Amino acid sequence: MYVELNLIQALLAVVSGVVVGFSLGLIGGGGSILAIPLLLYFVGLTYEAPPHSAAESYIDHVVIGTTALSVGLNAYLNSYMHFRKGNVSLRNGVAFSLPGVAGAVSGAYVGHLVGGGLLLFLFSFVMIGIALVMLRSKSAGVKEANTTAGLKVMGSRLVKVIPVGFAVGVLSGVFGIGGGFLVVPALMYSAGLTMIRAIGTSLMAVGTFGVTSAATYALFGELSLEVAVLFLLGGLAGGYAGTRLASGLPNVTLKKLFALVIIAVAFYIMYQNFYAVSTLL
Repeated sequence: MYVELNLIQALLAVVSGVVVGFSLGLIGGGGSILAIPLLLYFVGLTYEAPPHSAAESYIDHVVIGTTALSVGLNAYLNSYMHFRKGNVSLRNGVAFSLPGVAGAVSGAYVGHLVGGGLLLFLFSFVMIGIALVMLRSKSAGVKEANTTAGLKVMGSRLVKVIPVGFAVGVLSGVFGIGGGFLVVPALMYSAGLTMIRAIGTSLMAVGTFGVTSAATYALFGELSLEVAVLFLLGGLAGGYAGTRLASGLPNVTLKKLFALVIIAVAFYIMYQNFYAVSTLL
């Protein structure tokens, strides 16, 4: 669908893309968490709902669809930047992403059957648990080996990566999130990747999940291609800065930063969904 933006809103959309791109390039996640409020409250995205649609529901769908495409394209862009720095494992990325798409479709169906607010509130505790495990873990992941023996080990790890990719896809679909905060630790512990390689590789999955979701919304005309392109333009600068910073940080420091961001986002999700939970008590 076409969304008319004035010059100020267009510039704010580019700035928002910088923020989203920087987050994805630095830690491989946070795109959807940032993009939705930025679109609504910073850019001030508004549009007229079709006569047959409930205005509030239509707004939600357009924002989600546009966010999915914006984050997906930015993730692919950042993945390429990380690839140029040697931070991407293509084999693990493909093995994780393809079953993840199937899982995301299945999870989205399940998510429609259960209250989203309650699910997200409970999921925030899972996020905190993941973050605490990462903070307590002293290892930063194991680099992939290039020897013949190493290739055999890599093959055995793919047996773990494929089902884990499907499981993360299911969770991503159920909770309606891009999945970066799940994909990074999942790749570290299933594929044995270092933190920086897990971040670079995770962006392949985040991009695939986002573009797949956006395609669904596009079928119903519930996304703005113009806004997504503006986000992508900003993502070029933000992604470059985030990727460069992430590549220069020690793996242990990057892992701690990632874990702290997860905790902050978890508390934000708790706050956003507390009302939905309180109505059930």
